[in-house]
Parts: sequence; C-alpha cells; structure tokens
Amino acid sequence: MKALDRKLLRDLRLMWSQALTIALVVAAGIAGFIASLSAVDSLAAARDDYYAAGRFADVFANLKRAPDSLQVTLREQPGVADLEAGVETMARITLPGVPDPIIGQLVGLDLERPQRLNVVSVAAGAALQPFDADGGARSIPVLVSRGFAQARGLKPGATLQAQINGRLRTLRVSGLALSPEFVFAGLWGMPDQRGYGIFWVDRRVLAAAIDMDGAFNRLAVRLAPGADTTATMAALARRLAPYGGRDVHGRADQASHQMLDNEIKAQHVIGTVVPAIFLGVAAFLLHVVISRLVGTQREQIAALKALGYTDRAIGMHYLKLVLAIVIVGLGLGLLLGRWMGTMLTGLYAELFQFPRFEHRLAPWLAATSAAVALLTAVLGTLSAVLATVRLPPAEAMRPPAPDRYRRTLLERLGVQHMAPALRMVIRNMERRPLRTASSITGIAAAVAITIMGNFFRDAIDVIVHTQFELGLRGDVTVWAVEPVDDAARLELMRLPGVRQVESTRFVPVTLVHGHRHERGLIRGYAARPALYRVVDLDGAVIPLAGDGVVLSDRLADKLGLRVGDTVQAELLTGEPRTLALRVDATVREMMGLNAYMERGALNRALGDSDVSTGWVLGVEPGREAALLEASKALPRAAGAFSKATMLRNMQEISARNVRITSTVLTLFAAMISIGVVYNNARIALAERGWELASLRVLGFTRAEVSALLLGELALAIALALPLGMALGWALVHGVNELLRSDQFLFPATIRPRTYAWAALCVAVAGVGSALVVRRRIDRLDLVAVLKTRE
Repeated sequence: MKALDRKLLRDLRLMWSQALTIALVVAAGIAGFIASLSAVDSLAAARDDYYAAGRFADVFANLKRAPDSLQVTLREQPGVADLEAGVETMARITLPGVPDPIIGQLVGLDLERPQRLNVVSVAAGAALQPFDADGGARSIPVLVSRGFAQARGLKPGATLQAQINGRLRTLRVSGLALSPEFVFAGLWGMPDQRGYGIFWVDRRVLAAAIDMDGAFNRLAVRLAPGADTTATMAALARRLAPYGGRDVHGRADQASHQMLDNEIKAQHVIGTVVPAIFLGVAAFLLHVVISRLVGTQREQIAALKALGYTDRAIGMHYLKLVLAIVIVGLGLGLLLGRWMGTMLTGLYAELFQFPRFEHRLAPWLAATSAAVALLTAVLGTLSAVLATVRLPPAEAMRPPAPDRYRRTLLERLGVQHMAPALRMVIRNMERRPLRTASSITGIAAAVAITIMGNFFRDAIDVIVHTQFELGLRGDVTVWAVEPVDDAARLELMRLPGVRQVESTRFVPVTLVHGHRHERGLIRGYAARPALYRVVDLDGAVIPLAGDGVVLSDRLADKLGLRVGDTVQAELLTGEPRTLALRVDATVREMMGLNAYMERGALNRALGDSDVSTGWVLGVEPGREAALLEASKALPRAAGAFSKATMLRNMQEISARNVRITSTVLTLFAAMISIGVVYNNARIALAERGWELASLRVLGFTRAEVSALLLGELALAIALALPLGMALGWALVHGVNELLRSDQFLFPATIRPRTYAWAALCVAVAGVGSALVVRRRIDRLDLVAVLKTRE
C-alpha cells in the first residue's frame, strides 16, 4: 500500500464521525432522488403498459341519448380509427350495515361482443355472465372496481343495493375488476375509495333500467395515427350536438388520467428540487471540511512536497478522501432510496389501480445518481484542494499568518459592556467572516428543509379548513340528475334533522375567449350563501352579486380575461346555446378552474324558471344518519354525500401520505442539521485546539474554555434561525409555484408550529453536537501546548 493511501486511511479513521455525518447528508440527497424518481418512473411505466394493454381511448364524450345507428356516421369522421358506445348512470349504493352514503357509477358492458377500448379485466372472482331476468334471478351480477371493493371489504358473492332510476335493485358481486378508464376513481377528484365505486353490469340490463334500449350516452374513441385531435373532437361534437353530446374531450381532460398525470408531474418536481438542495448542502459541507482539513495539514503537505510528491499526487490524495466519503453516502443512498421508493410505490398502489404495479429502479437512474453525487463532490472540493496543493513548500512549512486583531463591530458602535468570554467569541467570529457565514448558511439550509418538510401538512390543514369549514358549511349535499323545480327544497326541509336548505345549480359549459377555451362548470350559488360559499385563498368570502360571472384567477389567466371583459359560455347540455357573460370579479382559489354566478342570475341567463340541480343541507347534530336514510325515498334525489364521511374517507389516505412525506423530509433535514452543526464544531475544535489548550494552562476552567467554542456554535445557530426561516419561506413559495396545476394550488401557508419545529430540530442537533465536542474539549492534551509551534 502506498504511503498516501495509508495516510488516507489514517485521516478517515481520525475523522470518522465527520465523514459519517457528511455521508449521511449525501445519502439523504441520493435517497430522495432515487425514491421520488424511481416511484414516478414505476408509475409512468405501469400507466403506459396498462394503457397499451387495455387499449385506453384517446377521446371521450358524454351525451344525453343517441341512437345506436349514429355509430355508423361517427365512424366515418376523419381521424376516427375505432369507437365504442355504451351506457352509464350514477346510483346510490347501500351496503348492509353501512350507514355511510356511497355513490356508484354504473357502466354497461356489452357481453355479446369483446371489448375493443377501455378493456375491463377481472382481478378476482368470475367474469360477468348474461343476466336472465326471466330465469328467476333476483340479484344482478356486477363487477366492482377493485379499489372500492378492498376499501369496503367486498368479495365475490357479496350483495348490495343500488337505487337505479328511482327503483331499488339488488346487486351481487361477481368479481373485482380494473379498467384503464378508472385507474383513479374518486368523487370530484377526491381520493375517496370508500365512498365512490365503479360497477360494471350487463349493458342490456342497465339500458332497460334507465330507458336506454337501442341508445347510448357515453362514447370512447381511438384516433388514427397522425390524426388532428382538435379537429376530430370538433367534428364529433358537431355530430353529437343534437343528442346533447357537446362534451367531447381528450385524455388531458379525462378525470382519471388527469389525476395520474398531475401526480407524476408533481413528484418530478419534488424528486428533483428537494434532493438538489440536499446535494448542494453536501457539496458545501465537503468544501468546508476539506478546506479546513487541508489548512490544518499545511506542515504535512509541505513535508510531502519536500519528499518529492507532486501537486497532482497530493491533489488526488485529497480527492480520494472526498470520493471515499461520497461513495459511502452513495451506497447508503441507493439502499435507502430503493426501500423508500418501494414504500412510495405501495402508497401509490392504494391511489391508482393497476393490474401490475411494481417498484423498479432503472439502471439509468442509479447511474445518474452516482454521476450527480460524484460531480457534486468534485465541484464542491476542487477549489479548496487546488488552492492548497499550489502552495510552495517553504510557505506551507510556515504556520498561517496570525489574525489581525481589532475592535469588533459592536465595540465600534459603542457597546462596551460585554463579558470577556462573549467579547472573545464575537471577535473570533468577526475575524473569520467567510467561515462564520458558511456555518450560518449551512445551518439555515437545515432550517429551510425542515420547514419544507412540514409545509405539506400545513397546506392540507388549510385546504380542509378552507374548503370544508369556510366554503362548504353544510353537512349533507343532495343532487339531482336533471334540473328540477326548486320547490323540491320544501321536501328536503321536511326530512328529519334538517334545519336549513340552500339551493345550487351546476351547468357544464365550455368557456371561450378569442381562440382560447376551457371546459368547466358554472356553479350557481345563493345570493347570500350561508352553507355553500365562494372562499378565496386567504379565507375571505366572495359575494355573488349582479348578473356577471366570478372566475378563479387561474381560469381567467388561461382564457386571457380581466374584470369587465366578456366571456362566451357554450352550453354542453340541452339545446345548443351560447351565453355572453361579463366577468365581475376573479378569486384566488386552491382547487380547480371554477366559474360562479348567483343562481337566480344563472337561471335568468338560461331563460329558465326557478330550478336547481342540488341542495346543501344543514343538519342537527346526531341526526345525519336518519336524514340520509330518509333521503333514499325521494324520487328526484339522484345521490347524496356526507361531508364528515368524505373527510374521514379522504384522510385515511391523503392525510396519512402527507404525514409520511413530512416525517421523511424532517428526518432528512435532521441529518443536514447534525451534519452542518457537528462538522462546524469539530473543525473549529481542530483549528483552535492549541489556543483552547493554552487557555487551560493559563488557568481557565474546562467550562470557560468550552463556552468560548460552544458559544460560537450557539451564536451561529441563533443567527441562522431567522435566516433559515426566511429561506424556508422562499423555498416553500418556489416549490409551490412549480407544483401549481389546473387542479391544485397548494396554499403557501406556513404555520407557527412549523417554524417552531424547525428551530427545535436544529437546536436539538446543536445540543447533541455540543455534548460530543465538549467531551473532546475536556480531553485536550495540555502537554502539547508546552511545545513550540514554529
């Protein structure tokens, strides 16, 4: 073994604790990079494979009713390679012994022909068999979406009831199924697999139940290679318009694909931005450690040069030291990242249903991680190594020039009454401004990462508070399939426990301004709503007054609209009509691209009487179950949901996932805190060991000597906390902008508890590091100070 290699091993043995903390920081960055991107890669691969195997359609259409004979005409449209028409409806589902309201989407399957698009595959149980109503069978066989069945504990053979077109029918679970059309199945974008399920049934049976014999109300289309998607959708919309089918949209607007695509995009951001910060801190630590280590080994470097070692050999020696630390961190990061990626994939498997979904770590991702880690290490230490190896031997033999002693800034400002120990601490920090600034910056980065890790928990809390406490203040929502006379609210008022009813009307439209257009809903609320209100990002209630429309700010930006402009609203249901509506105001919202009007003004614009499509109910405490049971007897009520039940179901997955993410990021931030604080303390001890031992010889106690060194650490932490909080605020806002999408805008709200938690984490890391360093101070070799340094 070469002499320099033996020196390398000796240095690593002496600084093992510092090397380990740096390796852990590197491991945190690599693990975050590997975990996030490997999970996203696995998710994207599962999506692409399933879309191809299940022949996922390119274009979708919902309509009111069209004859089956229209399919011949639709197939002849330019760009159409294949299409499949079917029937579907929404139904209220009742499980034995389960009082919670459940919404089911019933989809008809043509059992006489094999599926060509959006193929439904059986994951457990038996495939559907034709239902013979005359054969004495009382229950209708159905396939149930696997996610809902698992959440509710349903197995083949279980029975449930569905209210279809006002008639109560018994359904029998034949098997659990999957479809590329429903990889994500949730009501209004909420991950609520307990309250929303997909049920596939014999098309003949469903068509007879909803009066759709010889007709269809849903359409899936596969485009020909090279087809113009926009032109094809426009042609289909023209053909379907007479049948209430102007709601033609592509994959980008398909609910399941939209949620899946947004998750992939968001995780890409988190998987690149946050690990980049970790690796940046690791590079900073390596630079500080190596530059100070080299500074303490000036005499050794001079001796090596005097013995004939070249600058290149000495430089490679220190680079090997860096690479050894980084390789350990890389190995730990790969192992930890693979484990975390598997865990994250498991969490995704609860949200997104695939026939086959396994975590995979692509070789290119591992290679990229290694390359990034090594490049970060080299760039972080190259300047320090080059600066030292270029020193002439004679200069390196001499000790560093003594510091220039002068009054501190506080003394020059007139602050004279300071304890001697504090004066010495401040003077030492001022005389080494770069080292002090680097220490403060590193600790501040740890504070910022901790804040970032807990931001998502704060954001979810704010979303729930704003959407479900300030916005939706009612307890139960009931809706109808078609607009009905608002006198129906009187029936609801007579239900048990109802203390207040508020009517709403939702109208699907395409909003158009110039060449820009966007699908959505105009939501008609009460003029002075008490149960269902429009609330902005800051929690302020936005009034709906006048005949104009209020748009969410993101929707207005996408359409290029300002207050006072006119937007065209093309109706997607009923007779073809276009409304010209003035933009009265815009509102900053968290979820969706929304448009709001006062319900009366919306009805007047449509030329309708006092009609509604939904009602929000305020319910007396403890009476909700009785109300939901009684609402099943209302013929015009297509469905109902409980706010409390939806929140509980949503939090089973969403809140848990957010807690896991926050915990992982907090642990990583703790690694950074320990790495930065401990390394700064250890290096300061190595640099000032001679001085501290001299003070001990002069009569200073161990506590007084420790106070000089640890006082610097405490002061650096105190200065880093406000800086770190400011950096955390900036980091949260920056990442929040990158995560911004049409569906979600996380509120960039950081609660005081998050700042306090970040400060506590860093303080604990500082105390732990101080205890270790204090022990080393107590063991200083006082005999060494009697020896001359020259």
